[in-house]
Amino acid sequence: MNTPDLRLQTGYKQILGLAMPISLALIVPQINFITNNIFLGGLGEQALASAAITGVYYLIFAVIGSGLNNGLQSMIARKAGENQPKEIGKLFYHGVWLALGISILGILTSYILAPWIMRSAIHNTLIAEQVISFIRIRIWGLPLLYLFVMRNALLVGTNQTKFLVWGTLSEAIANIFFDYVFIYGKLGFPEIGFNGAAYASIIAEGMGLLVIYAVIHAKGIHKKFAFFESWKLEWQTIQLVLVRSSPLILQFALSIITWEYFYILIEHHGARDLAVSNTMRNAFGIAGIFSWAFAATTNTMVSNMIGQKKLDDVMPLVVRISKVSFGFSFLMTVLFNLFPELLLSLFGQGEDFIAYATPVLRVVSTALLMQSFSVVWLNAVTGTGNTIVNLLIEFVTLVLYTAYVYFVLEVWNLSLVWAWVSEWVYWVSMFSMSFFYLRSGAWKKKVLASS
Repeated sequence: MNTPDLRLQTGYKQILGLAMPISLALIVPQINFITNNIFLGGLGEQALASAAITGVYYLIFAVIGSGLNNGLQSMIARKAGENQPKEIGKLFYHGVWLALGISILGILTSYILAPWIMRSAIHNTLIAEQVISFIRIRIWGLPLLYLFVMRNALLVGTNQTKFLVWGTLSEAIANIFFDYVFIYGKLGFPEIGFNGAAYASIIAEGMGLLVIYAVIHAKGIHKKFAFFESWKLEWQTIQLVLVRSSPLILQFALSIITWEYFYILIEHHGARDLAVSNTMRNAFGIAGIFSWAFAATTNTMVSNMIGQKKLDDVMPLVVRISKVSFGFSFLMTVLFNLFPELLLSLFGQGEDFIAYATPVLRVVSTALLMQSFSVVWLNAVTGTGNTIVNLLIEFVTLVLYTAYVYFVLEVWNLSLVWAWVSEWVYWVSMFSMSFFYLRSGAWKKKVLASS
């Protein structure tokens, strides 16, 4: 079978051609998340507050899968740059088995440790028990989610992002439908309430998984990359994927665990602050769609350029992507500041809630501009293959972030606005270290063990 040339170019057309389908794919999970919160907001402020903690908790395990996905994506893109399709299939096959193994560990952790942690950390007993009940249901979607995100590593890494939208679109439709019928008991379905969102999300992830792998099969992608040429598991390949991905897994997990810590400290200030913070996470989700799409594009294109031995093209490429990413985020930031009530009114909490949340949204919108280029430079580091540096950058950033939120919320007892200034600390720190590492040129000496 003839295989197309998988090597990329670095122009704006190629950048947008990769990033826009990724953006469409990322929009759908955010629609799912916002839909959950809109429906749960109808149950009251406490439900919206609890959803902040459950959402970030599940996100911890979701980003562990993303860490595996990003490491695998970088490796696949390198093989694409070298035009080795059979090696791509081998990497993907082993990545799937690793994802399943990690998901089982996530389920066990959620049943054994999560209840104790939540009861110890959350002051409001009702919120704590609501969170624990939800988590015990929601975590069963993890294997489905991990298998689902593996398609990112394959389709993004091989420049076939146009197929991403099918799985995510089917997931969105299923999630909206089952949220509505399970939370409120419509169309003859049982009224489950808060936990209805957990069941809806699991069904939606299963639907997305079925559709995306049907697309991969229908398009013959599994044949092109020889997925099932051998069913044998090779420890050397598993080890290679783990070595590349484990720093990213740890990096992403630490990042979201720290965010969960932030939300638990917010809970100490009351349900309203927690509910408002949940809406801020929605703002990050909406505006961050483009930033994370360009970040994934950066990872792929940088790795592809290195695979082609075009090291001198990497820095101009990263600058080019940063400019485009900033432009998209700037437009979203302007909209948030001109019309804050458009987002905040979605959650049905009244005028007082909107007035209280608007100053916080202005701080968050500024952080979104910082995020737009910071994630591009961090993912450029990922694309070079030196994931240990990624982990070190994240570790230093999180130390600064954690210290800031602890003093602001627990020691000085400052307002929610000052609490969210922590995002400025986070993104400035991340960008500074990523920028100086790439400018140093040290990454040019990094060679994949498989090269």
